[in-house]
Amino acid sequence: MSNAPVLSVKNLQAWYGESHILHGIDFEVRQGEVVTLLGRNGAGKTSTLKSVMGIMTKRTGMIDFEGKEIVRMSSDKIARLGIAFCPEERGIFASLDVKENLLLPPIIRSGGMTLDQIFELFPNLKERLGSQGTKLSGGEQQMLAIARILRTGARFLMLDEPTEGLAPVIIQQIGRTISRLKSEGFTILLVEQNFRFASTVADRYYVVEHGKIIDAFANSEIQANMEKLHNYLGV
Repeated sequence: MSNAPVLSVKNLQAWYGESHILHGIDFEVRQGEVVTLLGRNGAGKTSTLKSVMGIMTKRTGMIDFEGKEIVRMSSDKIARLGIAFCPEERGIFASLDVKENLLLPPIIRSGGMTLDQIFELFPNLKERLGSQGTKLSGGEQQMLAIARILRTGARFLMLDEPTEGLAPVIIQQIGRTISRLKSEGFTILLVEQNFRFASTVADRYYVVEHGKIIDAFANSEIQANMEKLHNYLGV
């Protein structure tokens, strides 16, 4: 793992229309890390991912990815740099079957996973190739949403609430997948409310509240920060 940040965000401000959502976000992610943004609903975690991806078009500050300033880039150009975003709502196309959903995103650079490699990670998907996307269980839809971006060649993955609403056995599988991807050199920025899950995969954490980073700590410090986490997250 390199000490140099692959993503560096400084004084990030963002708006939905006239609503000022992010108020000076600062954080960084180093190569090969799993970094988690923790916080309550509405804290600004998803808005942070969307701002990095260029989906929120009104944003200011600095977003540096692999030495390139991307805050003024469009989302399609940002994707071609090797950043992929897996949204909480998953975005599975109802009219397409599993294979069609998998093959839909374009390859943006070499090194993406083959279908066989994806099926090794998610054997359920191989069994459901001909099924329509909306006929999959919630867990299978989440697997499909992650699998799609693994084909593209992106090496920096942003996963928004990948365990939301899933059964414990599926959450464990998602955790194993994230750990496997990390071991293969992927860098992952994760949004989670479930810090117990996050603690099984993350290297470091940033706590987001009211559109700002209010705390940060390493995974080795999680027990010492448990009381603060309960207060931050309201659990």
